[in-house]
Amino acid sequence: MSLVADRPGPGRVRPYTFPAITRREIAGGQVVAAHLPGQSLATAALLLDAGAARESAGREGTATVLAKCLEEGTTARDSAAYALALEGLGAELSTSVDWDTFQASVSVPAGVLVPAVELLAEATRTPRLDEADVIRVRDDEVSALRMEWAQPGPRADAALRADLFGAAERYGRPPHGDPASVAAVTVEDVTGFHAQWLRRPGVLLVAGDLEVLDLDALAAAAFAGTAAGPEPEGGVLGVPVRASRRVVLVDRPGSVQSTLRLGHRAPHRAHPDYVPMTLAATVLGGAFTSRLNHLIREVRGYTYGIRGEFALTKRFGRFGVSSAVQTAVTVPALTDTVGEISLMRQGGVTEDELAVARTWRAGQLTVEMQTPGAIASALATLVIHGLPDDYHATLRRQLLEATVDEVSAAAAEHLNPEGMTLVVEGDAAQIRDDLTAAKIGDIVDATV
Repeated sequence: MSLVADRPGPGRVRPYTFPAITRREIAGGQVVAAHLPGQSLATAALLLDAGAARESAGREGTATVLAKCLEEGTTARDSAAYALALEGLGAELSTSVDWDTFQASVSVPAGVLVPAVELLAEATRTPRLDEADVIRVRDDEVSALRMEWAQPGPRADAALRADLFGAAERYGRPPHGDPASVAAVTVEDVTGFHAQWLRRPGVLLVAGDLEVLDLDALAAAAFAGTAAGPEPEGGVLGVPVRASRRVVLVDRPGSVQSTLRLGHRAPHRAHPDYVPMTLAATVLGGAFTSRLNHLIREVRGYTYGIRGEFALTKRFGRFGVSSAVQTAVTVPALTDTVGEISLMRQGGVTEDELAVARTWRAGQLTVEMQTPGAIASALATLVIHGLPDDYHATLRRQLLEATVDEVSAAAAEHLNPEGMTLVVEGDAAQIRDDLTAAKIGDIVDATV
C-alpha cells in the first residue's frame, strides 16, 4: 500500500443556476413558483403574514401552539382520519413560525401535489381546534419550555433581547414565548389568532417541474374560502447605537460555567450590505477557522466553541456572539472577545481569510439549494424581504466577488463593540466583583 503525498485538489467548478421563477395572481392569492425540469418531487408551502410579531403582549407563543394544533384534526375529519389522508399521499405536513411568517408545507411526488395542497389548506384554513386538544398541545409546549429554560442559555438570550429591543416591545421578548406566556395562552387566543391571520390568502410557494404541475389547481386549493384583510402595519426598525457598553448579569447560583451572549442591533435582512456583513461575520465568528474561535478556543482554551453572526429579519437585525466558559475565566473571555471585535472593526479583514469565507459561503449556498424544499425556502426569502427574482441567481457571484475593502467597510459600519450588551448568565456571587473591577461596562441585574 502506498500513501498519497499530496492532498487531492478540488474538482472542476460547475456553474450554479437558480431555477427560473414564475409569479402569478390566481384565485385571489399570489403564486411564486420555481421550475425544476424533470424533478419527480415537488414542494408547496403556504406563506402567511402570521408570525410571532403578530402575537399579543403576554400571549407570546400563541402562533407556535396554533402551528402544533394543525394536525389535531380539521372541521371535516378527526386527527386519525387526517393523518391517514396524508399518509395515503406519502405526505407530511410541516409547520413553522418565525418573526415574520407562519408557514405550512408539504413535499410529495409531483403527481399528487394538488391533493396534498388540498390537505394542507384544510388544516391551515379549517383546523378543528378542539378545546381539549388546544389545552393539551399548549401544556405540552409549556412543559417543553420549562425543561428548556432550566438549562443555561434561554434566560441569557431573553435578557439580551430585552435589553436591545425593550421588554415592553414584542421584539424584546422570546420569539416562541416563555413558560409563563405560553401557559397564559387560552383556547380563545388560539382561535382568535387563527381567525385574524390564517384566513387571509397569503402566498403559495411551489418548487417542482412546472411542465407537469397545474398552478391554477394548486392556487384554487390553497386560497379557497379566504378573504383579504387590512394591510398589517410595521416598517423597518431603526438601529440605535448605544454610547457605552452594558453588562447584564443573569444570576445562576452554583453554576460552574458562565453562558455568554453579546450583541447589538443591526440592519434588516434586505439591507444592501447583506453580503459584506455576512462575510465579515464569517471571518469573525461564523466558522471553525474564525478569529474568535481561534483566539478563545484554540489559543486561550476558554471554551469548546464560540460563534458570532448577524441574525436578520424583515424589520430588524441583531449581531450576536454566543459561548460558554468556565466561571474563573468569564472576564478574560469577555475582554478578549470584545477586543477581537474591535480589531476587526478598526482593521478590517485580510485577503487570505476573506478568500476562505467567500469559498465556504458560496459553496454552502450551492449545496443547500439541492431539493425542492430548499428552493421553496429560497422563494420565501424573496417574498418576505421583497428581493428581486434574480437575487439567488446573482448571490453566489456577489459572495465570490466581494472585495476586502467592501467587507472591511461593512465591519467598520455594522460592528459596534463600544455599544454592545454583554449578558453573563452564571454565579453572580463569583463573578460580580471581577466584572466590576474590569470596568468593561455598567453592570445591571437581569429581570428575566
